[in-house]
Amino acid sequence: MKPFDYQRATDADSAISLVSGDPEARYIGGGTNLVDHMKLGIAEPGKLVDITRLPYDSVESLPDGRVRIGATVRNSDLAAEPVIRQRYPVLAQALLSGASGQLRNLATTGGNLLQRTRCSYFQDVTTPCNKREPGSGCSALEGWNRHHAVLGASERCVATHPSDMAVALAALDADVLVEGPDGQRTVPVTELHRLPGDEPERDTVLRHGELVTAVELPSLPFASRSRYRKVRDRASFAFALVSVAAAVELVEGTITDVRIALGGLAHKPWRATEAERVLRGAPATEETFRAAADAELAAARTLRDNEFKVPMTRNTLASVLRELTRQEGS
Repeated sequence: MKPFDYQRATDADSAISLVSGDPEARYIGGGTNLVDHMKLGIAEPGKLVDITRLPYDSVESLPDGRVRIGATVRNSDLAAEPVIRQRYPVLAQALLSGASGQLRNLATTGGNLLQRTRCSYFQDVTTPCNKREPGSGCSALEGWNRHHAVLGASERCVATHPSDMAVALAALDADVLVEGPDGQRTVPVTELHRLPGDEPERDTVLRHGELVTAVELPSLPFASRSRYRKVRDRASFAFALVSVAAAVELVEGTITDVRIALGGLAHKPWRATEAERVLRGAPATEETFRAAADAELAAARTLRDNEFKVPMTRNTLASVLRELTRQEGS
């Protein structure tokens, strides 16, 4: 591991100043992703700025019905919050699907959002990877690509975003609060992460030195009827092959509103706008569910080893919708 300087920030302004003024500086919270990559020689920051003591470790219910989640709230604590479990069960379920209990006790909300989109070739420094070394090529295109993207990929990168939490937040239309050298701004979660295009090394739209301070969930009453379903190779500590986050509003058998995001399929959490369009105003039937899935997956482009992801996504989405709409009559 390359030697680095370490400083603990006392407030947001000092943290932003320390990082924005040094192109080799990085923020560190739980460090569950960054430290791994430092050990592998993928990330070599010259300075780490510790933000774990900043006052962003609480979950707050706001007067207008929104919920604000501090960036340093631990994943395990957030999953256990009563307001999250009751009003946004999809988020609690997604958090509990991620990594392992030990990592959830360390990982933070902001860090989970900003973990690198990656695949096994990114982590193997002996192989070409455009994310790690722009212009070197993408080993996964002709290599082992069972876990890779079927939506929104490019010839430069077919990796998939690993976060379960981010998929749930995308379905909930959450916003990310950011502070940086140029002041404060709000970024919708659905716009935070990038598709690879010609610059797969850029995972998000954040500029160097910008600091995530919180995530805000909207007041969304029907999110209390929501689910997260993750399909993976083993019961824990595995990225999703396919995941579905969904919330449904049902009135007398008709879907009046819906939010869906998909994981394991793209370089970013994939908001399923085409599926939502088909579902809104439609009867809650198996035919509708299948039509919605087919509309979303019409743009899928599979690789040699991951064709199974299309029927798996169709079946998983239909199963989640079936479960959510049956709940209304129970």
